Amino acid sequence: MTVAKQVIDKCGGIKRTAELCGQSESWVYRWTYPTSKGGTGGRIPPYAQHALLEAASRGDVDITPDDFFPKMSSAS
Repeated sequence: MTVAKQVIDKCGGIKRTAELCGQSESWVYRWTYPTSKGGTGGRIPPYAQHALLEAASRGDVDITPDDFFPKMSSAS
């Protein structure tokens, strides 16, 4: 599962995520498309990260900066 999908789910879906960012639903859908098809490849643009963190600071959604960066497993 991509970071974008996890964050969208955590926000309550595409529509709610778009509302929190003040953007269209199609804009949020682009996060889920591969870059070859005009999407972001599962990444959330920095300005959207900022908008979602602002929403979190207002208590509108339970998102932290850690949600935007996948956990790296350490190699032994």
